[in-house]
Amino acid sequence: MNKYCLDMPADLAPVELNPNAEVVLGKRYQRKGLDGEVLESPQEMFWRVATSIAEQEGQYEHSSHSVEELSREFYDLMTTYRFLPNSPTLMNAGTEIGQLAACFVLPVGDSMEEIFDAVKNAALIHKSGGGTGFSFSRLRPKDSRVGSTGGVASGPLSFLRIFNTATEQVKQGGTRRGANMGILRVDHPDILTFIRAKERDGELNNFNLSVALTEKFMQAVEKDEEYPLVAPHTGQEVGRLKAAEVFNLLVRKAWESGDPGIIFLDRINRDNPTPDQGEIESTNPCVTGDTFVMTVQGPRQVHELVGRQTEVLVNGKKYVTGPEGFFATGKKQVYRLRTKEGHELRLTGDHKVLRAASVTRNRVVEEWTAAEDLCPGDRIVLHNHREFEGWEGAHTESEGYLIGLLVGDGTLKEDKAVLSVWKQAANGDGYFGSESVMERALVCARTLPHRSDFQGWHSIVDRNEYRMSLGSLKKIALELGMRPGKKIVTPELENCSSAFYRGFLSGLFDADGSVQGNQGKGVSVRLSQSDLPLLKAVQRMLLRLGIVSTVYKERREAGEVFLPDGQGNMRLYPTKAQHELVISKNNIFLFSKRVGFQDQAKQNRLAALLDGYVRTPNRERFLAAFEGLEPDGDENVFDVQVPGVNAFDANGFYVHNCGEQPLLPYEACNLG
Repeated sequence: MNKYCLDMPADLAPVELNPNAEVVLGKRYQRKGLDGEVLESPQEMFWRVATSIAEQEGQYEHSSHSVEELSREFYDLMTTYRFLPNSPTLMNAGTEIGQLAACFVLPVGDSMEEIFDAVKNAALIHKSGGGTGFSFSRLRPKDSRVGSTGGVASGPLSFLRIFNTATEQVKQGGTRRGANMGILRVDHPDILTFIRAKERDGELNNFNLSVALTEKFMQAVEKDEEYPLVAPHTGQEVGRLKAAEVFNLLVRKAWESGDPGIIFLDRINRDNPTPDQGEIESTNPCVTGDTFVMTVQGPRQVHELVGRQTEVLVNGKKYVTGPEGFFATGKKQVYRLRTKEGHELRLTGDHKVLRAASVTRNRVVEEWTAAEDLCPGDRIVLHNHREFEGWEGAHTESEGYLIGLLVGDGTLKEDKAVLSVWKQAANGDGYFGSESVMERALVCARTLPHRSDFQGWHSIVDRNEYRMSLGSLKKIALELGMRPGKKIVTPELENCSSAFYRGFLSGLFDADGSVQGNQGKGVSVRLSQSDLPLLKAVQRMLLRLGIVSTVYKERREAGEVFLPDGQGNMRLYPTKAQHELVISKNNIFLFSKRVGFQDQAKQNRLAALLDGYVRTPNRERFLAAFEGLEPDGDENVFDVQVPGVNAFDANGFYVHNCGEQPLLPYEACNLG
């Protein structure tokens, strides 16, 4: 037993390995003595790695985990193959080397000193088990004059061979050969030699090669034009090539040998948030700061989650983000993604959303697709949070009900909020829907602070209207970001508790909602409004409760209509266009259960129609039809990492989280 496994518990689960795995572990990863003898068993190797990672927890005095507890957890993750770290971690954790990162980006400057510094650093990284990536684009082309000696330069390819030879001589950590990535810009004068570099078998076998393409080059390919070659040490044009011929050569050589690959340089660096720090190797797809993300504490906008580890909901299940939560990725071109059903999201064109590639009666086959690659009619996956029981938060169900009535049929004044209800004639069941609304509202109002002489509802002379004034309701409305003349669904309102949601939606549907249809044509619950953004916010709120809806724009065009003038007469008034939110399929059952009407006439009609169903209505598939993607300006954008699922809820859409972190010179990645 070696010194790194002295404290290995006797009750650890054994490691199950097939013969091939035993050979690989013995040759590459298990620690060896001076004569090459293996010093540890596979079980000891995994325990060495687990304890090395876990011992960092001992630095934190108030940690809720012990080092042994985490060691056992890491050991279990690895030996059950749910997670395996990279090769340097398996080789070096718990040893004197201690180098756990896999890939390093090293700059190569245009001087002998800088070039061989990079060779030295690469050799040390390879010795420790890491890999390296280089851009040779700064090196002057072959046969260029070297001022200090009066001689001529040998060019990037000659030095690339030196790097390759050095790698050949240094096996990574004594276990495997080095791996390198070499990049050259397409406008470098030696680009043709670089593209042909692997024509002979065995040439540069320790390198993968990639050509860095520019947008100007690709435009020249499309137009069948020439493009300039630029000497990097002078910035001067030294020649021209036919872009299409270079591109065809690149494709042919890639087909013959697998190299070179391509990297879209302008696209990668266009939105670099720290350009003064250097060029980056990759970028992250992103969403805007006003995007709502569903968390276990309810919806929160991205800008509220920056720098905070957060527990998010993905299809009703809980996942924890990375420690940094959401992080800024720079200012980028954003687009507005729209669906036929009214859902919207602002994001970068390369952000991936989950798309239903095919849909059958019993199965939905899903795949990730960049927003810019979606086609009209593509079905995008929405989140299904029906199994989530709800969330705590600001404001109660009673307060929500009163705010819903206020937004629907109330008036927000400087000194108070006024609710209005119009008395209705009894329906066929003998119910006055408005009376049940008034009763419910009065019960809710009495939960708020009010004056001792508070009387509740009072009738308006010569009008079939009843009003109730509440100063405390005005205070709540102001806390939620509303103002006189501005009764809207604000971000503060969307951040409230699920109990508030239920009350608010019930009050709003009591004021402006209806129950329509029959079993033959289909039953639906509808909400009419002239405020389209309000309907879209209600759509988001319903979806968080598991209720899918569709917003139809301009169901009734703007115009003029005769309405009471308050003086006992009718007068022609201008009217805004009316939009409609519609709830159908089996969503109406969930609406009745989780929201419902306090208006007894509406609720009785809905209950009777639902009871009349012989078969359950069509089930909800949580899909929305892509309608369009339009440019929406440049804006600061953000992304997040969600280990275990790599996705999150963005305005109800099922979207991917970031891929890899950007790498600047001398930075490293550590993937598992």
